[in-house]
Amino acid sequence: MNKQSFLSILAVSIFIASCGNKSDNSAQAGGAQPVKEYKTLVLESKSATLNTDYPASIQGQENIEIRPRVEGYIEKIYVDEGAVVKTGQALFKINAPEYEQQVRTAAASIKSAQAAVSTAKLAVQKVKPLVEKGIISKYELESAQFNYESAMATLAQANASLVNAKTNLGYTTVTSPVNGVVGSIPFRLGSLVGSATAEPLTTVSSIGNVYAYFAMNEKLLLNFTDTDSGVSLAQKIKKLPEVSLVLSDGSAYDQKGRIETINGLINTETGSVNIRARFPNPQGIIRSGSSVTVRIPKAINEGLLIPQSATFELQDKLFAVVVGKDGKTKNTNITVLDNSAAGNYYVVTSGLKPGDQIVLEGVASLKDGSQIKSHNVSAETVYADLK
Repeated sequence: MNKQSFLSILAVSIFIASCGNKSDNSAQAGGAQPVKEYKTLVLESKSATLNTDYPASIQGQENIEIRPRVEGYIEKIYVDEGAVVKTGQALFKINAPEYEQQVRTAAASIKSAQAAVSTAKLAVQKVKPLVEKGIISKYELESAQFNYESAMATLAQANASLVNAKTNLGYTTVTSPVNGVVGSIPFRLGSLVGSATAEPLTTVSSIGNVYAYFAMNEKLLLNFTDTDSGVSLAQKIKKLPEVSLVLSDGSAYDQKGRIETINGLINTETGSVNIRARFPNPQGIIRSGSSVTVRIPKAINEGLLIPQSATFELQDKLFAVVVGKDGKTKNTNITVLDNSAAGNYYVVTSGLKPGDQIVLEGVASLKDGSQIKSHNVSAETVYADLK
C-alpha cells in the first residue's frame, strides 16, 4: 500500500469516528432529564391546638419598697438578700436613742398629769359642800371644776404623747408588711438613714402570685378576643383559655395562669397593647424580674393546617406549591390566620382546599410547571407534634 492510499484510509476512519461521537452526543442531549423526588402531603381538615408564644417579664403581686420612718443609724440587719420573710418579721433595727427618751419623758408627764388630776378632784370635793351650805359662792365651785377638767385634758394629752412616742420608737424596728422575698440591701451596719433617704432599705416582693406582662399587636388582639360578639371585653377575658408559662431554661412551669387585664390604650409607636396574666407561685420558684414566655393556646376546629416549612414569601405574599395530577407544580397564593403563626404551622383560610397535594420541602426553589416525583408523607407523620 502506498503512502497516499494509507492517508486516504486514515482520513475516512477519522470521519466515521467523528460522526459516531456526534451521534452519541446528540442522543445524550435529546434524552429525558431525571425527575427529582419531593416529599408531599395531601391536605385534610384537622382539629388541633396551636400555641402562640410571647416574651414576658415577671413582677411580684406586690413589690413594696421598705423605707425608714425615723432617722438614725442601722444597728442590726436581721435578714439577707433573697430571704423569704413573713408579715411582721423584723428586717432592720435603727439606733435612735432620742425616741427612747421621748417615751420616758411622756411616761413622766403622765404621772405629773395624774397628780394634778387628783389635786383638782380633791379641790372640787372640798368646795362642793361649802357651796351647798352657802358658805362660798358658786363661782368657787365652777373654778374648781374648770381646773379639774383642765387637769384631765392635760392627762389625756400626756397619754397621747406616750402613744406617739412609743409609735416612733416602734419605727426603729423595720418590719416586713407582707409575705415575700427580700431584694437587694444597699445599706450596711452604721449607715445613716431616714425618711428623706432617696434609696429604700430594700424591697420585699410578694410572690405567692406573680404577674406576667407581655405585649400583643392590635390585629392579633382582635382575633384573640373575637368570640361571643356582643359581650363586653371583660366577659371575653373571663372566657379566655388558661395560659402556660415557659421558664428561661426552656422548661414548662407546672402551674397554669389566666389573663386578667388587657390595657385599654394601644401604644401608637409599636401598635401593641400590654396584657397581664396571673400565675400562682406557691413554691416561690418564679422571682420578680424573671424573663419568661407566655404560651397561649388556640383551638382549631376542622381547620386546614400546613407546615410553615411548606411555604415561602414573595413580595409580602405567602405561597404554597400545589402538585397537579400531571405531576407539575403550581405556586399558589394563600392567606392564613394572623394568630396562627404559632409553632410550626399555619391555618389556611384561602388558596387551598382539602384534597390538594402540596410540596413539603424546597418550595422556594421550585418554578411554576416543574415536573416532580411525589413522595407522599402521611398526615400522622407531618402533624406528630400536634395535640
